Amino acid sequence: MRQKLLSDGAKELEYEIRDIVKKAELVEKSGQRVYWENIGDPIQKNAKVPDWMKETVAELVKDDATYGYCHSKGEFATRTFLAGRTNAMGGAQITENDILFFNGLGDAINKVYQFLTHSARVIGPSPAYSTHSSAEAAHANKSPIMYKLDPENHWFPDLDDLYLSVKYNPNIVGILIINPDNPTGMVYPLEMLQRIVEIAKEFNLFIISDEIYNNITYNGARAYALAEVIDDVPGIAMKGISKELPWPGSRCGWMEFYNRDKDEQFDRLCKTLDDAKMIEVCSTTLPQKAIPRLLGDERFMPYRKTLNEDIGRRADIIADILADVPYLTFNKTYGAFYNTIVFKPEVLKEGQLLKIENPELKALAESWLTEGMSLDKRFVYYLLAAKGVCVVPLSSFHSELKGFRVTLLEEDKDLLRTTFEKIRDAVMEFCESVS
Repeated sequence: MRQKLLSDGAKELEYEIRDIVKKAELVEKSGQRVYWENIGDPIQKNAKVPDWMKETVAELVKDDATYGYCHSKGEFATRTFLAGRTNAMGGAQITENDILFFNGLGDAINKVYQFLTHSARVIGPSPAYSTHSSAEAAHANKSPIMYKLDPENHWFPDLDDLYLSVKYNPNIVGILIINPDNPTGMVYPLEMLQRIVEIAKEFNLFIISDEIYNNITYNGARAYALAEVIDDVPGIAMKGISKELPWPGSRCGWMEFYNRDKDEQFDRLCKTLDDAKMIEVCSTTLPQKAIPRLLGDERFMPYRKTLNEDIGRRADIIADILADVPYLTFNKTYGAFYNTIVFKPEVLKEGQLLKIENPELKALAESWLTEGMSLDKRFVYYLLAAKGVCVVPLSSFHSELKGFRVTLLEEDKDLLRTTFEKIRDAVMEFCESVS
């Protein structure tokens, strides 16, 4: 071409969570059963949407208005409903004009980084959620800037690391938190959120809080929303219904803008996001209209509580199977529906493998191996070919640690045990293998 087509940031776009599906599909074609632990889709893991929710959506489908455009910022009645829920927390106060709808949080995430100047950086947690880290890095044409989550301390953030990163990098304009966290399942303690707000205030930053899992906590944990702790710091909360209802196929998420009046440049960013959505006309209408009816129904919170308790029981089962494996650092989870499991230092070595009886699968696994490949990715590929278990390597989450991420979504407890016993046995065999 007469001109360079791609920005340097294009190489930062990666999503191993779905990329590994291509390999798993090849394994499935060979006749091996695949146990899907790569992606957080409750529906794929046999979650049943209650009849009352289906009936509510069915009623809306019969309404001609659901087939038309809605307001570019989002359905007015829905924004008013959501603003009321946030204001009831007693922290940041917003109006319907501080809410902006998107076609899922993936759309929202890409938009918020897209309009920042290339030199403006948002520091996020490591291990990272790929959609955030890739979008931020792509906009900056550089690798993402991260603060560490510590597997030796319940995956809590290293706030000293965060503070020093912000202090000595004047390009950092914002701090990202994902609460509860994906991929670790950690829930930020209140005092740590308050400290992050203090850091943002000291260095005149804004905060982005991805709260897609905010109402998914269990075993005594409670996730605090950004609106509850933000004080007078500018901030954006990202929310949606894909995990909470769950309705991932709705592709319906929104941003809430806090303290726009406290900073002129932040207000301009919010206005730019509004203008960008105006150009697109609007987001999907049907799920927006459903939100007040579903989240406002008296049956919703008891339903969500039951689901959370079920996830907590699965967390216990997984802990029983994996917590004492000597080669792993294991943290029990308290939020979202993921667990990130880390290999202890020096455990993984070149040449380790799993025995694969099927010659076709053995050849397939060996064809995936490349020189210099991250050792946790090597384990994940062998696990897939040998045991049929599809997980995501931790190195794909912009982490120097080596491990893998699993989900807590399998509703069949026998199948859940089978899957994680396969993982346990594979870890033992792989770590004790000799090339």
